[in-house]
Amino acid sequence: MKKILIIEDDPYIAELQKDYLQLNDFEVDVTGDGDDGLAKALGGGYDLLIVDLQLPGTDGFGICRKVREKLDIPVLIVSAKNEEIDKIRGFGLGADDFVTKPFSPGELVARAKAHLSRYERFLGGRRQAAGLEVIQIRELSIHPEAHRVYVHGREVTLTTKEFEVLLFLATHPNRVYSKEALFEHIWGLESSGEIATVTVHISRIREKIEGDPANPQFIETVWGAGYRFNV
Repeated sequence: MKKILIIEDDPYIAELQKDYLQLNDFEVDVTGDGDDGLAKALGGGYDLLIVDLQLPGTDGFGICRKVREKLDIPVLIVSAKNEEIDKIRGFGLGADDFVTKPFSPGELVARAKAHLSRYERFLGGRRQAAGLEVIQIRELSIHPEAHRVYVHGREVTLTTKEFEVLLFLATHPNRVYSKEALFEHIWGLESSGEIATVTVHISRIREKIEGDPANPQFIETVWGAGYRFNV
């Protein structure tokens, strides 16, 4: 049974999340305090975290950052804040998904299942990556086995999802993928209006690997169609 921690200070929302997750055979713990949630997350052996942003004590951004420094598990942000800057910050700190309140409890369960499933495949992919060669495109070097990326010999740090997006595009070069197709491939879900997530991740990747993110040489935007990785 997979173990999930909900860090949410609204008792009604927390109970709603817990009920639906338990009905789907998850073991669930709940806390409404950011400091307590962070301590539990780092020591509780959880498989997935669901984190609100506005919390007493350590806020959701702080929890995400500190958890990502220590653990490699899916982190879902669930928040009433819906500004793009909040999503960019959350993804930049390593969140795997951003669900906006109000939300469908069924959708939250589906997202939790999808991220857990993808994480298990991700771990299997790491083991299989031992046989993959280093991908070298001009000054960009992608090391699938080590899950490292270098630009001009300098390592750049990508989140798990950023690395998955980059590796997928780099291993399928010169082909155009729509935002919907990328979302379904990387997140394992139908897009259901969440394709802005893809835009944010592409933007973050460009900031890290492109010499001029405004005029990208690797990940090109094909207007009206999607993205293409150029070799």
